[in-house]
Amino acid sequence: MTDTLTKGGGDSATDASDDIRIELSSVSHTFDTAQGPLPVLNELTFSVPTGGFTAVVGPSGCGKSTLTRLIAGLMIPDAGEVRLHGELVRTPRHTVGMAFQNPVLLEWRSIIDNVLLPLEIVPNKLSRADKEARAMSLLRLVGLDGFEHKRPSQLSGGMRQRASLCRAMVHRPEVLILDEPFGALDAFTREDLWQTMHAVRKEEKTTCLLITHDLREAVFLADQIVVLSGRPATVQHLMAVDMGHERSLEDLYTPESTERLNILRHQIEIAQGRDKPDS
Repeated sequence: MTDTLTKGGGDSATDASDDIRIELSSVSHTFDTAQGPLPVLNELTFSVPTGGFTAVVGPSGCGKSTLTRLIAGLMIPDAGEVRLHGELVRTPRHTVGMAFQNPVLLEWRSIIDNVLLPLEIVPNKLSRADKEARAMSLLRLVGLDGFEHKRPSQLSGGMRQRASLCRAMVHRPEVLILDEPFGALDAFTREDLWQTMHAVRKEEKTTCLLITHDLREAVFLADQIVVLSGRPATVQHLMAVDMGHERSLEDLYTPESTERLNILRHQIEIAQGRDKPDS
């Protein structure tokens, strides 16, 4: 197996890159609750290179969604730093696009008008024609050309999620955060969208951070997988996935992918307290 595997700490195969798009350094965060302080993240350190695709996995409730809000600037960590291309993140960033498990499309707007919504909010100098051309190029990329004038209720769940991806990318964000966007879909649709994501990544060259509970999804999509420990979460394990960018579903059934999945399952069991780290 050719992957570079490291445990613990914050060093990955990509940390030596001079062009880091996302960088978290010793990030810690605690929520105040009625029951008292709830530490969620503890000394979290890892990075994602420009154009890279990193998947984050870990036990439920370990702080994965908190991580996305910190990167987007929707929250500020109690300690440590979050940087995007070297710039400290302290406020919401229009250079970040986000797609969630629930597409949350506006029913009173057509699909193309839903996709165009960020361009009505993010400052830009595009004409209406240029905005529509950008939206249509994305809709064609994900196979939704011909559906641009439909309402969300007229589309299937998978099609609505494709539209949500287009909306997240229409303003050409530097970073695309995917917070379990395929989790509510059936297996066939989910795998179809995995392949769509590879086409999108090839065309758009976007730096991606994926939050997922699906280890197969992480292996199929990512260049690097971060396994978080149980709460308060730190980086328990890092895996570099050396599969190239041209992937097919058959690649998930090779001996190398089977080994990757076994390692990840073992790491999740450790994070859940159901197993012990290898000595």
